[in-house]
Amino acid sequence: MDENAREKAESLCPGAKCVLVCAVPYYAGDAPGNLSLYARGRDYHLVLGDLLNPICEVLHEKYPAHRFVPGVDNSPLPEREAAWAAGIGLRGEHGLVIVPPYGSWVFLGTILTDHPAPPPDRAPSPPCIRCGKCQKVCPGGALRGETFDPERCLSHLTQKKGELPPEQEALLAAHTLAWGCDLCQRVCPYNAHPKATELSTFRDDLVENLTADMVEGVTNRQFKERYGDRAFAWRGLAVIRRNLALQTSKN
Repeated sequence: MDENAREKAESLCPGAKCVLVCAVPYYAGDAPGNLSLYARGRDYHLVLGDLLNPICEVLHEKYPAHRFVPGVDNSPLPEREAAWAAGIGLRGEHGLVIVPPYGSWVFLGTILTDHPAPPPDRAPSPPCIRCGKCQKVCPGGALRGETFDPERCLSHLTQKKGELPPEQEALLAAHTLAWGCDLCQRVCPYNAHPKATELSTFRDDLVENLTADMVEGVTNRQFKERYGDRAFAWRGLAVIRRNLALQTSKN
């Protein structure tokens, strides 16, 4: 963790000594659609918040002299590195945490605390089999050896606001999803037969597809009212419209 992240962690939890990490599965099948699998159910920030907040309350009741701060993608903590250090799953070549039998279809949550918890009773996560399939399938070439270039990652580009350079527009125009990208996960051998999640919030009331007609004439307020509890809504309506327009233009 770099110095800037350490300072932010210290501001959240002065005297922080350890991080508790959890992995929550979200795979609910692979129905056709143009939204990444992670974004089809309820927003994972909300779901994991609902799971972690009560845990923090229980821990604080048991250890009232200590702080327990939950985090889901909104803290300075390097969640994947923390998970690997705790020995959770495998270190995927695509940079994701692989947790058999769920594969890499998991969300990570953390609890930062100043409680001197004992170290993990397991070794740090070993690497995956390094088959290279995830690197080969990436259209933008974002995965190169041990490096990752977010500006060539389709999942990142579908969430990027504003005008895009021609090269990035071309990548999005050729993409099949209006939000996110699952290609590196789909080819991963560990994801061949993943166990489905048991959480109803990731199984029920799924939004699998968005079309231009569904967002035509919709205001930002209406979009938030309809989809505000979905992860694909956090960047706003304009980003979704741009992605759909680029993909329509290729036809």
